[in-house]
Amino acid sequence: MAGVMFMVLLCLSAGAMLGVQGEDPYLFFTWNVTYGTLSPLGVPQQVILINDQFPGPNINSTSNNNIVINVFNNIDEPFLLTWSGIQQRKNSWQDGVLGTNCPILPGTNFTYHFQVKDQIGSYIYYPTTGMHRAAGGFGGLRINSRLLIPVPYADPEDDYTVVLNDWYTKSHTALQKLLDSGRSLARPDGVLINGKNAMGDGKDEPLFTMKPEKTYKYRICNAGLKNTLNFRIQGHTMKLVEMEGSHVVQNVYESLDVHVGQCFSVLVTANQAPKDYYMMASTRFNKQVLTAKGIIRYTNGKGPASPEFPEAPVGWAWSLNQFRSFRWNLTASAARPNPQGSYHYGSINITRTIKLVNSASREGGKLRYALNGVSHVDPETPLKIAEYYGVADKLFKYDTMQDSPQANIAHAKIVSQPNVLNLTFRNFVEIIFENHEKSMQSYHLDGYSFFAVAVEPGTWTPEKRKHYNLLDAVSRTTVQVFPKSWAAILLTFDNAGMWNIRSEMWERAYLGQQLYASVLSPARSLRDEYNIPDNTLLCGLVKDLPKPEPYSV
Repeated sequence: MAGVMFMVLLCLSAGAMLGVQGEDPYLFFTWNVTYGTLSPLGVPQQVILINDQFPGPNINSTSNNNIVINVFNNIDEPFLLTWSGIQQRKNSWQDGVLGTNCPILPGTNFTYHFQVKDQIGSYIYYPTTGMHRAAGGFGGLRINSRLLIPVPYADPEDDYTVVLNDWYTKSHTALQKLLDSGRSLARPDGVLINGKNAMGDGKDEPLFTMKPEKTYKYRICNAGLKNTLNFRIQGHTMKLVEMEGSHVVQNVYESLDVHVGQCFSVLVTANQAPKDYYMMASTRFNKQVLTAKGIIRYTNGKGPASPEFPEAPVGWAWSLNQFRSFRWNLTASAARPNPQGSYHYGSINITRTIKLVNSASREGGKLRYALNGVSHVDPETPLKIAEYYGVADKLFKYDTMQDSPQANIAHAKIVSQPNVLNLTFRNFVEIIFENHEKSMQSYHLDGYSFFAVAVEPGTWTPEKRKHYNLLDAVSRTTVQVFPKSWAAILLTFDNAGMWNIRSEMWERAYLGQQLYASVLSPARSLRDEYNIPDNTLLCGLVKDLPKPEPYSV
């Protein structure tokens, strides 16, 4: 019958159902967020579970799927999840950060509904409220290619998700109190691989199994709080094939530095003697190295893993050189049939340059982190909702932060206020992240992928553009900045919405090292941005206001 939409529901694991409609397929999930007690490092502690799982359930989707997740908040604090790397085209309403969404209050639920439009790749989700990320609530989110689109490698025997974390035995509330009292986080107590650390006593269950001579895909993501983690597998090399949504030139690595918030996909072939092998994740750039282990078992295995461990590299020059080896695969197709390299980003004129310098202040006993001297504070009403309801002027001013910081910004007084940049729709923008501090930085941009065209030591000047990779820089969502160094990214702001640019070092984001890019379509048209969803949670100034006129086509 014309105009009738049919739906078939099939039960899936992790509280999920699959719906098949006349449009792109739907995946339905019901998630119950609770506290639980686990001992990831041998000490009982409170963790955040999703459907009693730690890490949370793995979302297994395909390009253009619609994902519907009903999140029930059964912890005692307001809670939000973000889907890091999912571009939420025209739909920042689903981004799950405090600038776009009111948090889900205890004892209530909220249903996220978003489409993984024109994307493939390996991503993570995690909480954005308070220091919840330090307690759990994170997990893997994969987007498989559609069957019609060729992938530049043979189908693996199986596809595994590896979530890495630095980990604290203190509760998230204790860590939050520490930060609120003006202190910073000390080094972590350990490292976890999929929520565990193998003891090496012969009683460890394997995290993964491999059949001899078969090739497996491992999606490796760092969902931690502050430490770069070096990942390696005893006796095996890794062929890098994908990074945060882009197929890459397939170089082979003995180990990979995974900076906070980043995800890599590698192929590993079971071509060694049949026994157990350790996968390992070690902290980098710290005097004391902390390492987690997990077991990979050959199905015909005959013996324990060797006690001889491959060492992690030392120093960040090695890591910088590894970044320089990453290249976009120009001939492969990602979510669409056309090759990735058909988009010639290097020939587009830059219309705006924004240089962001991070700094820290302990003035008045309060610890704050800032970008260009502004430390972001989330108002009670999310910025995006205030903008939509026409009350933004009561909460924040646009462009209070300069595009280029003053010369002595590292020592300048920090101002704490909402930090919102007004970005012109469809402009091609250059963003420089400059790090004058001795610590690593890692930045993520919601709503987009960008071209990471340079990461270099020293300070940035316009002459440095001569050294940009304008041919095959990887299109990705997260970029690291080494101590006393800078990074440059290029992108077109063609996705209308309110988008978070944040430090992935979570204590820094929590204490203000983030901002929002407001990208408004002058047409106020549904072609550019969706209307506010009917189920949007309202809070603060807009709670009792009448709904604005919706956008039209």
